[in-house]
Parts: sequence; structure tokens; C-alpha cells
Amino acid sequence: MCLLFLSYKTTPGYRLVVAANRDEFLARPTARLDFLDQDKTLLAGRDLQGGGTWLGITAGLRFAAITNYRDPAASRFDAPSRGEILMNYLTGQMAAGEYLQRLAVTASAYNGFNLILGDARDLYYYSNILGDPRLLSPGFYGLSNHLLDSPWPKVLRGKELLRPHMVARDCIDPIPLLELLTDSHRPPDEQLPETGVGLAWEQLLGTIFIDAAGYGTRSSAVVTVTEDGAVEFTEKTIHRPASREMRPEVVHLTLNC
Repeated sequence: MCLLFLSYKTTPGYRLVVAANRDEFLARPTARLDFLDQDKTLLAGRDLQGGGTWLGITAGLRFAAITNYRDPAASRFDAPSRGEILMNYLTGQMAAGEYLQRLAVTASAYNGFNLILGDARDLYYYSNILGDPRLLSPGFYGLSNHLLDSPWPKVLRGKELLRPHMVARDCIDPIPLLELLTDSHRPPDEQLPETGVGLAWEQLLGTIFIDAAGYGTRSSAVVTVTEDGAVEFTEKTIHRPASREMRPEVVHLTLNC
């Protein structure tokens, strides 16, 4: 997951509304959104290479989402998959705060990451770049490959586009949100961050929806949790065959909480 926006306790009738894009190398094997357990209590996609996930939620309202912290100079090829952090939490029993306290002990073993982790009681932000978990208060947040609410152009633009649809509504329709996540506006070069990947890649990565040779937005997702605990998860997978003609596939699933 490389870009996500979340409304936490600011949308009438909803505890949580999330809209997110997963950007990844096109060759990395992936399984689309589905139930990952026999009892159908865990919804997530699956990274078939690393074994983890980037976004998931359970019937017990355990929620997890992760983005990479972009710093190629500090990246280690032998680091464990960050997706396992989410799977361990989603399939476990620990409260979010307790899990993050334990994770902090071993978090330096992973390449840089940002984590949004929650349960039926609380929602947290944690980055192994910063150190201490942060209990989130109600608000509207944006997160890409830096820190929470870093003013990157794509984060600012996404918050401007998505906030009216995610906050001031009493009924969330995922389709308009998925459409807004296809925005391809490219900001001026002088507004782009410098993360060590060079200007050409900063330009390609600077849009909400990414479409580059061998890399791009693989899927978009909208997750909603009502105040009564009803969960809806909609994922749009973007298939890119050899012809480069994009073919979206939408899956909509619910959890009985």
C-alpha cells in the first residue's frame, strides 16, 4: 500500500472510512481481495511473494494498513516482509496498543514503514522511523511513503478530492471514491519530494494513480465500518495485459460482525 486516506469518527454513521491505492511492481504475484480464513472472518488481499498483506480487516474490527517509507539508501534486501506485520496482528488476539508495544522491540529489523492499526476501541499510527505509537483522535488523515500527513502534493490533492466524499456524507458509495483514486494529475517538479530515486521516478510516483513501465497502481480499495460495526470492503484490481489496455475488476465483500 502506497497511498491511503482515512476518515476516523468524522463521517456521520461511520466509525471508519478508508480509501487507498496499492502501488507495486506488476510482476509481483498477488491474490485479490477475499476471505483468508475458513470461517470468513478476515478480509484482505494477499502478497503471494512475501506471504503477507497490505490492507485487511476482521469481523472483530481488527484493522491494519501499511505503506513503505521511501528511503532507498536505507533499504536492506535481507529484511523480512513488512506484510507479515499485518497478518500477525489480524490473525492474533492482542489489542492494537499491546501489539504495537511488542512490535516496537523488533521493528528496526524491517525496512521503513508506516502502520495504521486499530481494533474495536482504538486506532493508532506507528512508524519505525519515528519510534512511538500515536493514538489517533477523530480526524481526516492522509498517508503516502513518508510520514502521516506529510504535505506531499499527492497527499494534499487526495485530501482535497476525497474529503468531501468521505466526511460530509451519511451514506458512503465506494464507486466515486474508487474513481477519484484514478486521478493522474502530475504536480510541478519543484513541488515533488526528494527521496533518493531521481527526478524521473519522483515524477512517476508523484501522481495519485501510477502507471509506469513495470510498476503502477495494482488495486484501489474502499473500506467502511459503520458505528454499528458493519464492514464493507470494495477492491478494484487493475489488470494490465501485454497490450497495456487496463481492465478493472471490482470485488465487493461484507463481514458479519
